[in-house]
Amino acid sequence: MKITLAALGDKATIDKFIVNSLDQALYQLTVCIGDTEYVVVDERGETIKAHNPLDLQKKVQNLPYQKMTLRQYSAYDEMIGQPLREGSNQLEVPFGDNKLY
Repeated sequence: MKITLAALGDKATIDKFIVNSLDQALYQLTVCIGDTEYVVVDERGETIKAHNPLDLQKKVQNLPYQKMTLRQYSAYDEMIGQPLREGSNQLEVPFGDNKLY
């Protein structure tokens, strides 16, 4: 599902922003509201991405969010020829102010 930055401005509280690490220097913004995760898009419907995670943090600095995290999936198992795991190798760490304004 998708949601625009403008629509997020209408929300009283945003549970969590997630800065997804897609590549060495490419990050994408998603948001969790309740139990649903949305990809954040601009007014043209284009996914909001940046080459620096701090640029994404600046885009949402005036919105009321509870926390922000940086999410990364490791390619280590694939690189060393390990079989696919049943579970996820996702790493998610706190990032940004992580406070409600």
